[in-house]
Amino acid sequence: MGRRLVPLTLDNLQDLPRRCRSCVFWELDPVSGEAAVKAGTPELEKEAWISAVLLEWGSCGRVVYVDEVPVGFVMYAPPAYVPRSTAFPTSPVSPDAVQLITAWIMPGYQGQGLGRVMVQTVAKDLLRRGFRAIEAFGDARWDGPACLLPADHLLSVGFKTVRPHPVHPRLRLELRSTLSWKEDVELALDRLLGAARKEPVLRPL
Repeated sequence: MGRRLVPLTLDNLQDLPRRCRSCVFWELDPVSGEAAVKAGTPELEKEAWISAVLLEWGSCGRVVYVDEVPVGFVMYAPPAYVPRSTAFPTSPVSPDAVQLITAWIMPGYQGQGLGRVMVQTVAKDLLRRGFRAIEAFGDARWDGPACLLPADHLLSVGFKTVRPHPVHPRLRLELRSTLSWKEDVELALDRLLGAARKEPVLRPL
């Protein structure tokens, strides 16, 4: 099974589910979002938001492909680009963190570790860009696909609760903690093999 994670751009935006392409829950404040829906322009607003973030800040998402079929995506950005984030009782997002906005995986591909791979990919991208953490608003009562991620899922991939709430806790993932056990083992093996490759001491006959 060949899988790859590609940066989200305007060129592959059409590979997101239609309902997600036309959702501006996070990208606009509640009043502007409602106005866009009434005007029938949410998809245009979504494109404009992605374009602005790409130009001003850089990559803000990944699309997941398995055997060239788009099966999921993840989006993230600094909270300054996410107007809806201020509407939560557990806001604001910490100043040293980027907000994990939303993510989705096609039902037939869930439970295969893709969620963890997406989070690790985002973490590596943000580490390279000098950020310390990712934060997200979870849904403690999640019962189906929505704009918020289930709090249980976030906890399962390494997030910790930093601001508890019965419905919308705020969770945080320290980027340095996202090294998987596999990477740790590979690093240990490299050190071990490196030590083993040292020139042997020649003993006199």
